[in-house]
Amino acid sequence: MSQEILHRTENGVSWITLNRPEAMNAVTRDQRERVITLLGAASADPGVRAVVLTATGKGFCAGADLRGAPAAGEHVAGDVARMIRLGAQRLITAVLDCEKPVIAAVNGTAAGIGAHLALACDLVIAAEPARFIEVFVRRGLVPDGGGAYLLPRLIGPQKAKELMFFGDAVPAAEAERLGLVNKVVPAGELEKTARAWAERLAQGPTRALALTKQLVNASLDGDRAAALAAEATAQEITMTTADANEGVASFVERRTPTYRGR
Repeated sequence: MSQEILHRTENGVSWITLNRPEAMNAVTRDQRERVITLLGAASADPGVRAVVLTATGKGFCAGADLRGAPAAGEHVAGDVARMIRLGAQRLITAVLDCEKPVIAAVNGTAAGIGAHLALACDLVIAAEPARFIEVFVRRGLVPDGGGAYLLPRLIGPQKAKELMFFGDAVPAAEAERLGLVNKVVPAGELEKTARAWAERLAQGPTRALALTKQLVNASLDGDRAAALAAEATAQEITMTTADANEGVASFVERRTPTYRGR
């Protein structure tokens, strides 16, 4: 498993790398659990202030590797729903709930749950050869792993339906135009760009970023009154942090702030 998920922490950034290039990084159960664990650890570790999720080889993630799943004839009512709830949905939720900013550095094809894994991240940088594919319709299935939740919030319901109904591959440049991707770069510049963004985030006010992420995510589901109440509460919490005090002091003293993530 240590070889199938590579992990290192550098300059406050946790790098999580899917490493099954021979399988286009189709994610296994063990890999999924490892990624979930690493994202939880990033939330709890004050030394980690940003996360990059990427992969080796030509594929970012070709979806779920279903080897070892029960044969179709063994299913009883509730088995599939439970599998999705405890599997794909937990993985996507771990990204959405991570208390540190998560950047997807998409090196190649992101299909099915692999596409949703990337789109759940806070920022998405794609290499020029990358493609995003809502592959489920090709198998006669509905999107799982939060796809029907994520896509309409990113690009609106009409375009989301188009991608999900037809299952066509979306090239990186088109994904950027649609708003699925923040930035497209040549393949050779992907890691460099992700590093620059992540290390910039790692030098920011970590708790303020965490609360900002929570506010934005929650705003997509709640009403205006709930959003404004959450904003006021988050600001009160943020104002008690050392980074907020540093931000105000640096403004008054006309200098660049030095944030320590506390």
